[in-house]
Parts: sequence; C-alpha cells; structure tokens
Amino acid sequence: MRRSYRFYGDVQGVGFRYRATQAANSLGVTGWVRNETDGTVTMEAQGTEKELRELLRLIQQGRYVEITHMDVEEIGELGGERGFGILNAY
Repeated sequence: MRRSYRFYGDVQGVGFRYRATQAANSLGVTGWVRNETDGTVTMEAQGTEKELRELLRLIQQGRYVEITHMDVEEIGELGGERGFGILNAY
C-alpha cells in the first residue's frame, strides 16, 4: 500500500526528513519526504500496513519532532521504486 502524508507542527529544522529516511530504509519502505514552503512536510511511503505504522512511530520518536496534525490519503502504488529519499523543497 502507498500513502501520502502531510505533517503539521514542529516538523522542519528538527531532523524530520533525516529520521524519516533512516526509519524507512531500515524497514524496507520506499518513497520520499520533502519540506514544503508553508512549513509542513509531505511524505509518500509504500510498504505494508505494519511497516507504515512502524515508520510513523519511529518518526515521532524524534527528540524535537512534534506532529500536531497529520493528513493521510491512500494513493496508488508505484512499481519499480527503489529506496526512500529526500526531495528538494517544492
């Protein structure tokens, strides 16, 4: 399954993208994460339900990460994607 997430709160300048990338790669989740100009962070992640739940748990363990709200949407899976990375800001 693949989900699109938008995170609100203290999510930029706190190691969020690095933590997401490390966690996703350790779990075998594919996708990307990116800072947005409005101060939010967008992420697309593809994996099993269990892997995606664990990815969110690991991200939220960040010392300075404080997610106050999150939008989640199921989206179509992508074939052939390898790994998880950071995209440049929109």
